[in-house]
Amino acid sequence: MLRRNLPPLDLLLPFEASARLGSFTRAAEELSVTQSAVSQRVRKLEELLEINLFERRHRAIELTPEGRELLNGVKVALQHLTSATHSLRQRDTRRFLKLACDTSIGQHWLLPRIAAFLTPESPFAIDLNVSDSEQEVLGADVAVLHGDGQWPGFVARRLFSDLVFPVCSPDYLRQHPIATPQDLLTAELIDLDYVHWNWMNWGIWLTETGLDPTAARILIRTNSYTALLDAAKAGIGVALGWGNLVEDALTSGALVRPVPETVDTAYGYYVLLRQGAGEDAHKLAQHLFRASRAPRPE
Repeated sequence: MLRRNLPPLDLLLPFEASARLGSFTRAAEELSVTQSAVSQRVRKLEELLEINLFERRHRAIELTPEGRELLNGVKVALQHLTSATHSLRQRDTRRFLKLACDTSIGQHWLLPRIAAFLTPESPFAIDLNVSDSEQEVLGADVAVLHGDGQWPGFVARRLFSDLVFPVCSPDYLRQHPIATPQDLLTAELIDLDYVHWNWMNWGIWLTETGLDPTAARILIRTNSYTALLDAAKAGIGVALGWGNLVEDALTSGALVRPVPETVDTAYGYYVLLRQGAGEDAHKLAQHLFRASRAPRPE
């Protein structure tokens, strides 16, 4: 159906050039054909559409209203075609390394660390998949995941362990003084309702510090760690921060630690390398491991 309604491109090009240049002769020069060839193709297009596209005057042509309407559509179509063909010609031929991670590590740690790994001269590029579906993440050659280090088909190396502690905004702390973990029971808490069993929430953290979690006041519960941190930065309440994921916010002063108590768990973040992966994947995994032990990139 589309092809039946579409005029041939060899008729549209002479029409567009003639309309843009205001002359069959100048259009012929641009297209490297004769003036009569341009004129004949424009006439054939008019016959095909059963409308006059130009008013022909002595040594001059002028678009009809119908011609102006067609020109608008043709210009857009040709621009899209030009852009598409240019993109194909300039397409990067480098191979892609498949890297994946969950949203928390992707948004709060990973991206600044892979920047140093990529250069204009790199023989590869990164295909990054950020997802909280572990099945999707495990489809990559290299992955960064939270867990216990046991993923069949992968060699796992711990990047950093869980160091979990309360964080809040400086304004919240000024308005709600917190000096001991006991004070947290009267604070507004922002809790994590996460789909993975190995993430800590306030109930676990308070229990680990010897407090009764049933006495706590949960103001907000969210399944998004980014939303949790944003709520804490906005001064809504106190959240739990994973050390390496809140490093930037603590450094900038957007978040502070109201108490020094920290809970360390048996879990952590690992860099995973698929068994049998190529040399480039090995280099990427090694780079991420070194980055976890280096100072924060500026």
